Amino acid sequence: MHILLVDDHAVVRQGYCALLTMMLPETQVDEAENAQQALKILGQQSVDLVILDINLEASSGLTLAGRITKRWPELKIIFFSMFDEPSVVQRAMQTGAMGYLSKRSSPDTMIDAIKTVRAGKRYIEHSLAIQLATHQMQENEAVCDQLTQREFDVFIGIAKGLDRTQLANALNVSSKTISNTLTQLKSKLQIHTNTELVHLAIEQGYLKVAV
Repeated sequence: MHILLVDDHAVVRQGYCALLTMMLPETQVDEAENAQQALKILGQQSVDLVILDINLEASSGLTLAGRITKRWPELKIIFFSMFDEPSVVQRAMQTGAMGYLSKRSSPDTMIDAIKTVRAGKRYIEHSLAIQLATHQMQENEAVCDQLTQREFDVFIGIAKGLDRTQLANALNVSSKTISNTLTQLKSKLQIHTNTELVHLAIEQGYLKVAV
């Protein structure tokens, strides 16, 4: 099996690469720090499984997952993130990913997830699955569920502090498209400023704040 681990923190990548190599000795594990590196590796090598963080440096892992599943529909993805809010898990699974783990999960849980997803079955960490089921039964949908994928990508990018040029480059669209999309999503969310957008991202659990 060939695994690609995508995370923008070198310590996390190297630590989990070593762990997976030790616990799955027949597995080749490569690493990438951003979407560009990940797509380059996927274009050059045959990969069976991608373990992907959501909060990448220059773009969202959710955006990258969408690009991967569109280009390589048979490639399996497991999200491995510090985000554990149900709305985030739900959005991640909607990209076509097969699994979701929090970074608090044990190594054994990750191995179980890899084996389950490799066999073609979905795997969501147990505690997250319970929260997700409860969330889905509630009548009130998350505010950002009403956004299109493009609008959501722009929402996350602006919340993370990217300017319109950086977002345009990351999403491979024009700055004008970013401006138009930002106007549309603000109208949908009934907000007027980027500051309100950031506050909403924090409130909805899409942006973590160091404490």
